[in-house]
Amino acid sequence: MDCEPKSEMDESSVSPHHVLLFPLPPQGHLNPMLKLAELLCIGGLQVTFLNSDYNHHRLLRYSTSILARFSRYPSFRFQTISDGLPMDHPRTGTADRIKDAFYALSTTTKPLFREKMISWCQSTSEIRPPVTFIIADGFLDFAIDVAEEVGIPIMIFRAESACSLWTYFWLDQLIEAREVPFNDDDLDRLVTSLPAMEEFLRRRDLPSFCLASNDDDPFPQLVMKVTRRTARTQGLILNTFEDLEGPVLSHTQSLPQNLCHWTFSPTPQIQACI
Repeated sequence: MDCEPKSEMDESSVSPHHVLLFPLPPQGHLNPMLKLAELLCIGGLQVTFLNSDYNHHRLLRYSTSILARFSRYPSFRFQTISDGLPMDHPRTGTADRIKDAFYALSTTTKPLFREKMISWCQSTSEIRPPVTFIIADGFLDFAIDVAEEVGIPIMIFRAESACSLWTYFWLDQLIEAREVPFNDDDLDRLVTSLPAMEEFLRRRDLPSFCLASNDDDPFPQLVMKVTRRTARTQGLILNTFEDLEGPVLSHTQSLPQNLCHWTFSPTPQIQACI
């Protein structure tokens, strides 16, 4: 589905840099990605925002100003893709619903995304140049496979805090140290195996899947898998800023050497990578 804003575009001013933004559907991931899209438009880049059919329907219904907001940027367009679930599926609220959502993304959305990327990378439009760069939510790790297949660079965007991401990078070590998962009620006990956070991180601060031992819970393995795969990308964009999480951000310098990372806004660095 093409949801191109109606503003006319001056062909002489069209940027050759065309970034595709692909958010995870939940609102907490979608909203910061929309803000990133606006920053990239201000930076002069062509931006395609790939929204789920379900979310785009809700945006148009409940946030009527959204198209007006982005119509100011003729270099921006919405495109939509199926998230693999029927429109009446609630999508969130229980573990089973979230499992359904991730399964649908991997089985239905991934092949559709591949088809769209092949088409967009071969575009010969004078007004909308080919996609030359991808920024995908970190939980949509299949986008890394597709980017490698079509031969364009990709960065990962993490909507959560740097502290959360740092915890995910160390989750396997926390499991080895038997700090997670846990069953007792001492939620104020410090988690001491996480560098840079050992003096203040409490059990209650950890993601909910750490709060109870459940060998059948797929989320710890999912989090570790998508976080490790970040190292295959050209960069990491964090939804934070230095004054807020400076101490933890300084420790992220120990991430894999090929993995550059930026806080908002990374527009100059993205232009350099394309």
